[in-house]
Amino acid sequence: MDQNHKDTPLDTHRHIAIDGARENNLKEVSLRIPKGRLTVFTGVSGSGKSSVVFDTIAVESQRQLNETFTWFVRNRLPKYERPHADAIEELSPAIVVDQKPIGGHSRSTVGTMTDIYSVIRVLFSRHGTPSAGPATAYSFNDPTGMCTECDGLGRTVRPDYDRILDPARSLADGAIRFPPFAVGTWQGQTYTNTPDLDTHKPVGEFTAAERRFLLRGGGGRATRKVNVDNTGGARDIDYEGLADRFERLYLNRDLSALSQRTRDMVQGFLNEGPCPACHGARLNPAALATRVNGLGIADCTRMEVTDLIGELGRVDDPVAGPIAAAAVAALERIEAIGLGYLSLDRETSTLSGGEGQRLKMVRHLGSSLTGMTYIFDEPSVGLHPRDVGRLNDLLLRLRDKGNTVLVAEHDPDVISIADHVVDMGPAAGTGGGLVVFEGTPEELRRADTLTGRHLRRATGIKKHPREAVGGHWVKNADLHNLKNVSVRVPTGILTAVTGVAGSGKSTLVSKAYTDAYPDAVVVDQSSIGISGRSTPATYLGIMDTVRKLFARETGAKASLFSFNSQGACERCQGRGVIYSDLAFMDPVTTTCEVCEGRRFKEEVLRLTVGGRSVVDVLEMTAEQALDFFARLDDTSVRRRLEALRDVGLTYLTLGQPLSTLSGGERQRIKLATQLHRTGTTYVLDEPTTGLHMADIDGLLALLDRLVDAGNTVIVVEHNLDVVKHADWVIDLGPDGGKHGGQVVFEGTPEQLLRTEGSFTAEHLRGALGGGGRRAA
Repeated sequence: MDQNHKDTPLDTHRHIAIDGARENNLKEVSLRIPKGRLTVFTGVSGSGKSSVVFDTIAVESQRQLNETFTWFVRNRLPKYERPHADAIEELSPAIVVDQKPIGGHSRSTVGTMTDIYSVIRVLFSRHGTPSAGPATAYSFNDPTGMCTECDGLGRTVRPDYDRILDPARSLADGAIRFPPFAVGTWQGQTYTNTPDLDTHKPVGEFTAAERRFLLRGGGGRATRKVNVDNTGGARDIDYEGLADRFERLYLNRDLSALSQRTRDMVQGFLNEGPCPACHGARLNPAALATRVNGLGIADCTRMEVTDLIGELGRVDDPVAGPIAAAAVAALERIEAIGLGYLSLDRETSTLSGGEGQRLKMVRHLGSSLTGMTYIFDEPSVGLHPRDVGRLNDLLLRLRDKGNTVLVAEHDPDVISIADHVVDMGPAAGTGGGLVVFEGTPEELRRADTLTGRHLRRATGIKKHPREAVGGHWVKNADLHNLKNVSVRVPTGILTAVTGVAGSGKSTLVSKAYTDAYPDAVVVDQSSIGISGRSTPATYLGIMDTVRKLFARETGAKASLFSFNSQGACERCQGRGVIYSDLAFMDPVTTTCEVCEGRRFKEEVLRLTVGGRSVVDVLEMTAEQALDFFARLDDTSVRRRLEALRDVGLTYLTLGQPLSTLSGGERQRIKLATQLHRTGTTYVLDEPTTGLHMADIDGLLALLDRLVDAGNTVIVVEHNLDVVKHADWVIDLGPDGGKHGGQVVFEGTPEQLLRTEGSFTAEHLRGALGGGGRRAA
């Protein structure tokens, strides 16, 4: 790992200069960030890291870059508002690699989002035999290449008529199980009144012709009318086959127009599976018939990246060789970031946040651009300590190509390779927004900041783990890469499920375990609603109680105390701000001059409870609100506020838009909605995501309280502090993809230390042996 760049003194004449930044909670922050270096921003969740890196530097860089385009082009680009700062100078074009999902629709795969599949298509069109035609003939997103049966999706959704029809019953006796067509319904009369079938004969005894008529009607011949009674009047209607009607009403239309209840009901009568024509390959027969070195294009996309590199490396044709070499170069970049276990046909919607973020990095590693600013949002998310070393190599490679690399990060291993560190704090929310340290990683370890103190601290392994009170068995699990796994998950204790990326952790816990025990409370990485109108008070259900309380005490309508209803300021419609789109100019957001940003009408502000208006309540932090509602003796609100305290979010105000929260804060607020249960199994998917080392202490205390209250807690986790603290560890591996899917260890953390053949054990020994984590 070449870090010679770190040995040279920082050039004070080449830096990004920020003066008086005031975005979100920043308090007149001024910074000089060295260019051509790797700078890591640290600090607790909500301390202001993202406000500096993303909301100030990235936004201003992208805003100024857009200004270089013509008015016609700019009007079609995303519009960015000028960040609140006195000056931002010496910027270079910024490329942001964030944690947002990378396009979850069913036509997006690893191959398409990395553009490697495009290269593979060219290879087959130029070198494959028999050729199906140009490159588009091998695209499942193009009519010339897609399977006509499934339209290139690789799977079909079909009604399950064995589930819809009960063969032991007659039509008159309720053979149709689908509720909208059942006996007694208006549509059901079509089948109970038809003169063309014996409606008292069990459906299972129908001849082939009778069953065909029931499902598809009379085909080309005229079908006799059926007498039905609708809204009090009898009339004759044309007979419509049960299958034809089901598909017309529930398959061949936009299901989003139906209610969620109806969609859930219909889902229970459908079968989804591989397309019977292409068997999941998505392509038509001509494309699937083409061979390169004996392999079809579907064979290539199904292979793990590591295996595909070897196969394409054997292509030595003068024309096809350079094309295959271009694909191999891109595939090797995927392998280099620890994702060699993926296949090109893997849908992007099934990728974890960490996998998606690393795939975004691949697109930039092959670029020859220099002088850019790369901005990463916690790139170590979802990475086992073994893979963090690979990540560090990539960050240093980007820097050494002549780029500036800015990283918001909590992982000590990533912090250790920085040329420069900016520590934000000292706390979160209104207690943060200041630069509390600037310097090298070595200097940070000696600094008297929260981050510095935790970097110096060495935590030991749990010596006296709890004893399980029972166990939940998962038996013979073979989903994805799991290899007939049977494992006993202890109950009544804290269990950590570990292993490198792709080893099968999430499949075992989030799929196999939760399928066997569906009552488990699952808190995963999925996003929560983050509109500008959604707040902690609305998300936790506190606002409903607040409105009823104010209505009861003041005699006014409850809707008057909602900025989404009658109480909203008429000028800004309850937003508190006025957003002005100035066509070709930058948009401008100004505080509403009528309500002064308070969102409510003036008449609402005059109505108080306990001397506080509803605006005063929304401006309270969760800690302040606990005191206020304790005096009012409202237990329902207090219980929800205590949940916020338990997850370490007492600094949030009740009216703060969820769109301003970090990823870690959003996951914790989601966890807060599920607390205060007893005898429950909690399944948490990487709960340390977005958490500072100090926040992890609070998380561990919360997990202990859950277990001590009689619950079972299972965490899928890479963080070694969580592994040390667990009562039991289930380690999967030994590696990812086809080389994983096995349980390599079950036992206490102390027993894990003595285990060979486990990457988790290897890094746990390194963390304990050197007073800190060992570099991967």
